[in-house]
Amino acid sequence: MTTPVNLNKYRKEKARAENKARADQNAVAFGRTKAEKDLAKKQRRKLDQDLDGRKLDK
Repeated sequence: MTTPVNLNKYRKEKARAENKARADQNAVAFGRTKAEKDLAKKQRRKLDQDLDGRKLDK
């Protein structure tokens, strides 16, 4: 006799594998490196500082 197979466990493992594959594809398509994120953050801070320096006080 063979041991019974838990189909719920099999379905969940299959769903996890599909979600992981989709996440990996999205990371390649939409992901940015840490260096790119840091550069964008620095540029945003610089723009905010420039804007604050040009504000007119009433």
